[in-house]
Amino acid sequence: MEILAAFDLTGSLRAAAELVGCSHHTVAAHVAARDAGRPVGAPARRAQVTDEYLDKIEEWVEASQGKVRADKVHEKLVAAGFAGSDRSTRRAVAEVKKAYRLGHARVHRPWVTEPGLWLQYDFGDGPVVSGRSGAVKTVLFVAWLAWSRFRVVIALRDKTQPSVIAALDRTFRLLGGVPTYVLTDNEKTVTVEHIAGVPVRNRKAVSFGRHYGATVLTCEPADPASKGGVEAAVKVSKADLVPTEVNLRDDYGSFAELEQACEEFMTVVNGRPHRVTRRAPAEMLTEEQTRLHRVPIEPHTVVFGLARRVPTNTPMVAFDHGQYSVPQQLLGEQVWVRVTGVGAAERIVIVHHGRSGPVEVARHIRATPGSPQIDDDHFGGPATKQPGRYTVRPRTEAEQAFLAIGDGAHVWLAEAAASGVQRIRAKMDAAVTMAKVAGNARVDWALGHAAVNGRFGWKDLSSILNAQQSAHLQTRRATETRSLSQGTAGWAKITNQQPPAGVDGEESR
Repeated sequence: MEILAAFDLTGSLRAAAELVGCSHHTVAAHVAARDAGRPVGAPARRAQVTDEYLDKIEEWVEASQGKVRADKVHEKLVAAGFAGSDRSTRRAVAEVKKAYRLGHARVHRPWVTEPGLWLQYDFGDGPVVSGRSGAVKTVLFVAWLAWSRFRVVIALRDKTQPSVIAALDRTFRLLGGVPTYVLTDNEKTVTVEHIAGVPVRNRKAVSFGRHYGATVLTCEPADPASKGGVEAAVKVSKADLVPTEVNLRDDYGSFAELEQACEEFMTVVNGRPHRVTRRAPAEMLTEEQTRLHRVPIEPHTVVFGLARRVPTNTPMVAFDHGQYSVPQQLLGEQVWVRVTGVGAAERIVIVHHGRSGPVEVARHIRATPGSPQIDDDHFGGPATKQPGRYTVRPRTEAEQAFLAIGDGAHVWLAEAAASGVQRIRAKMDAAVTMAKVAGNARVDWALGHAAVNGRFGWKDLSSILNAQQSAHLQTRRATETRSLSQGTAGWAKITNQQPPAGVDGEESR
């Protein structure tokens, strides 16, 4: 700016150069840039040795979706006659990749949440805790209530379905209610498979949702950004709870210490103002609780563990390569078995769900193969303890043939997958065969009615088609006032004469 001011004062390039102490060529360049409307002092782009091959570099970066390495590009350029250095190639590839990323960047729109509507949950690798057989790796279950930003962190032994549903049940009770939707990843505990892009729900996950009155949804596969709130919550939880050199946290001596650390972490993060809302999540939760649904008094049976049937002659159940006794009054009954605790506090808990609700009937230490855990009271007296929206993308010819039937086929597939119907592919093939005989229009109509009414059995589709055909058949019946015999009105029109007296002009009785 001093150069330009000196030139405006003197009007001479050499005079301005003498005043500011630079070359008159520099003064001329700055004046020319200002007169041309270009940024003053900005370096002008010079010709590069890679300019001749820039089109090929852009083609390779586009074909590899921005993943090609510069050394591979340099090898191709040398084979094509390029005489420059690998440094020039790396500089050119970096510029092309930068332009590619700007043109293909994913734009995130802010999510405006509604109270009581969404809960997201995910898992993170927990710390290592001392166990009976050495070090045991744990799992951190992290749930995030979208509107209030309230976070729940629970330490788990594993990610099996009983553990996950037990964690969700405890989450609902900590929140004081159940939200409308529960969003998570496509774990096997929730999604069995994908058919034409439609996730087929695990039947136990469907049963869990019905019990708590919540709809379990999953995000797009390999798309963690669709549940970014809980992803960030997992990151923060691991940074504080997993011992590292950064947080200076000591190793956990027991599973109970880890559970206590999770309680303290929730108290801290939910009690301080959130960066976005400027309010404490615990304070906002009191408002959101009015929009949550009531938690059932009794938890879902999957919470109690894996189902086992007690034999009719021996009150013993098998679980995880060991055998455990139960009260003899439960012969022939179904019980649920799970593991609780880690290390010296590890126990095998057996629960029976009767008319009075769930009751813990036995608690054993872990058994080893060939050495069952037996309580003598179980074989003689009574028990001593009395505890208190998806895009359909057909990929195979069979899927294409089924979905080509019509909109009813799309609705049927979505409803059957959400209900956890078994052998869906075989029933789709049967519908395609039936459409070849009865026509696509009739079968499409029948599939739509079957989906709306929740009829997904083997014979339901043919039954609906038969009922539709019977409805079109009109049956005339004789009554006390109506006869099935032909009347004389037609003869009167032919002869232009009135019917004889005493005879009905419309029908003969």
